[in-house]
Amino acid sequence: MKRHTKKAPRHSKKRNPLRNTKRGALARRGNASGYGHGRRGSRHAGTRRQIPVAAPRSSGNGEKVYIYGKHALAEALTHAPHAVRRVFLAPEMDDPELRALVKKSGIEAGALKSHDAGQMVGHDASHQGVVAIMNTGALMTPLAEFVGSLTDRGTRAPDAGTMLVLLDELTDPHNVGAIIRSAAAFGAAGVLIPSHHQAPITGAVVKTSAGMAFRIPLVPIANVNQAIDALKKEGFRTYGLVMDGAMALADEPFDAPALVIVGNEGEGIREHTLARCDVRLRIPMDPRAESLNASVSAAVALYQWSVQHPPHGA
Repeated sequence: MKRHTKKAPRHSKKRNPLRNTKRGALARRGNASGYGHGRRGSRHAGTRRQIPVAAPRSSGNGEKVYIYGKHALAEALTHAPHAVRRVFLAPEMDDPELRALVKKSGIEAGALKSHDAGQMVGHDASHQGVVAIMNTGALMTPLAEFVGSLTDRGTRAPDAGTMLVLLDELTDPHNVGAIIRSAAAFGAAGVLIPSHHQAPITGAVVKTSAGMAFRIPLVPIANVNQAIDALKKEGFRTYGLVMDGAMALADEPFDAPALVIVGNEGEGIREHTLARCDVRLRIPMDPRAESLNASVSAAVALYQWSVQHPPHGA
């Protein structure tokens, strides 16, 4: 009798031991400190893979993105009604003005049951009896279109009163929302958001932004460094926020169009991105504190920019 032995499965490709691991993530990082305990990554050699153009993960490819809360829905219906797919209101929600706004918008509205709300946005979310389905892709402005709006399709250059914020792979949605709120408060013309390795626009982001995600242009970018290079050609000066920056924030005159880059919460700005920064800014702090949260650092830097360029009506 013949003995049958089970053959081991064949693998056509070897598994990359660095893939989807912390070490693999660190290999992409530069040697700049982040906002927390900035870890230093090894320099990554070899050919850089070109990232294909793609919309953010939350751009409306059939995925449901929920926003919640009275203020968030009111802001959406007022400033971006085209992005709202459907609204759900609890029968006990007693805000006649919001109900009138929903009716005026013509958007389909349904009854919100308490158990459904928990499944939609989580049982701990403070939804106030208001939930809506969003197409966040409708909030996004393509980079080429956005740059064209800043330059009148190439007929003029942006002036020194133009400031943009670029998020370099932030992972905490509350940081993303807080930075969007600060960007709107201090006069930024837009927020650039990577399509990969970045917290997308979600209900938590919208809630934390206090609805400002509907008031300021959000620009998806497939390749951070290519976007920076394109903006530098338009006259933007790039600023990286790092703990050991050579320029103290208060000493920078901000006398050119500004692109402020905010790095990942734990690892900072990536090496190749940091190399593209014209100025590395630091925020002087009392020695008792080692660092600031990423969104707080961004708020401090954007406020300092606004001191040189006061918002209209301020």
